Amino acid sequence: MFNILVTDDEQIVIDSLSFIISKNFPDEAKVFTALSGTEALEIVMKENIDIMFTDINMPGLNGLETVSVITKLKPNIVFVILSAFDRFQYAQEAINLGAYKYITKPVNRNVVVETIRGAMQLVEEKQGKLSADRELHKKLDMVSPMIENDFIYACIYNNDKSTDLSSYLDYFNISDNPWVFCCFEFPNINSENQYSTYLKIHELLNTEHRCLVSSFMMNRIAVFFPIFSATPDYNEIQEQIKKLYTSLCYNITAGIRAGVSTIFSDKTQLQASYAESLSALNKAGSSGGLIFSDGMSYSEEADVAAKKSGKAEFKNQIINKLSAGDTNGVKSFLELFASELITQKLAADKVKNSFFDLIVTANNATRELNKNFTSDTFDNAFSILSSENDIKLIKEFAQKFLMECTHAVASVKKAEENPIIKKVCSYVEENLADDISLETAADFAGVSSFYLSKLFKEEKGETFINYISDKRLEKSRQLLEQTELSIKEITAEVGYNDQNYFSRIFKNKYGLSPKEYRKVK
Repeated sequence: MFNILVTDDEQIVIDSLSFIISKNFPDEAKVFTALSGTEALEIVMKENIDIMFTDINMPGLNGLETVSVITKLKPNIVFVILSAFDRFQYAQEAINLGAYKYITKPVNRNVVVETIRGAMQLVEEKQGKLSADRELHKKLDMVSPMIENDFIYACIYNNDKSTDLSSYLDYFNISDNPWVFCCFEFPNINSENQYSTYLKIHELLNTEHRCLVSSFMMNRIAVFFPIFSATPDYNEIQEQIKKLYTSLCYNITAGIRAGVSTIFSDKTQLQASYAESLSALNKAGSSGGLIFSDGMSYSEEADVAAKKSGKAEFKNQIINKLSAGDTNGVKSFLELFASELITQKLAADKVKNSFFDLIVTANNATRELNKNFTSDTFDNAFSILSSENDIKLIKEFAQKFLMECTHAVASVKKAEENPIIKKVCSYVEENLADDISLETAADFAGVSSFYLSKLFKEEKGETFINYISDKRLEKSRQLLEQTELSIKEITAEVGYNDQNYFSRIFKNKYGLSPKEYRKVK
């Protein structure tokens, strides 16, 4: 069944074309109609349109403008242009935009039927190619991790040096790069969660840096970390790996032990570099930690604690959530920002200055993202804060302005959001209690997991896993405020199996445990 959209500002043309289509393709086509380009856009976003007829001369968004916009959103739609004018320049522009045919009105039944048959064939060809591309991406997604695993196992167990490992590095186009080896040990890993955990780890690591990742060896994973800098600096590499380590601790589990080798470039030393990373790991404490071969150590928990302290961190989080158009996130961190000011027992002037600084920063951040943003609330901010001493009322005033900012940013982001990302985000929102993986989301969206991961990072500025984690924690915060559900019930409601792990990452984000947060609220 083909979905055909007929767009024209004259009802008689719509009725005529709809009759021809229904009469000649009764079991092959479903007809949708629109009287304007704007209405056509709304239908295209809701329905899976295959073929679209559109008039050139329509009020508002004309036919060629409509085609140009829709092509960016749905590039596989086949367009047929209608016009009462047999003008070469119109036809030429239509073809340049990718239109399949240019038909003059009044429409000829035989021409319409012939055009639709050709358009249907073109749709099938496009869908066949798209399906083949998806299959290829799926195969590559399956094969590449297997080759990564074979390579790392060969590095570890190639005792007689009989296997030439260069071909593996050539496959991944990293044959000329120096590297470090990393060895990660994860607590609480068992046969039931090994594979799903491996997939999450693989996605997290490769979102930040192209790595080759082994499957689990008991509770350990080995990572080949190629260096792409022309002048490798071990200090820079350490900072990159600290970032990866913190991401793993936050998104997978706390208490990870890890060891990192020095920089190697001689391919005959692949096994030695792995052994060096394993030796460093064995020096890590039982409660977790990252150890480098030069003796430097790093504790994720201490680093997170340092970063989470103080109103400056809460202010940064407010601006981050504002920039993402996340109203609930802004409200949550504003509460923590205000609580921190109250806890510090600052003088009234300092409290006002802190709020005014937040408001100014929020205004600047909003104007960067929405050039047309203006606010009477902001214009009056200084005079209102100067005359008000009640911190509760000051906070409410700040929240009112921050909501204006967030809505202004969200409106821009919504207009620009990629349809695939929009579809996946809706899927995540509706399935937070389930075990959502990059692969299941990619299947739902009809794209490869590699493409979705890359697109998500580009569109959202964060990894797919981080996005899910933020959404789950935000929902848990709402449930703590708005329901009487137990912590255990909320843990399951937002898709976590381990209540202790949930409590730990909740505290990492909001500065309070779930139990403490509920008492405050």
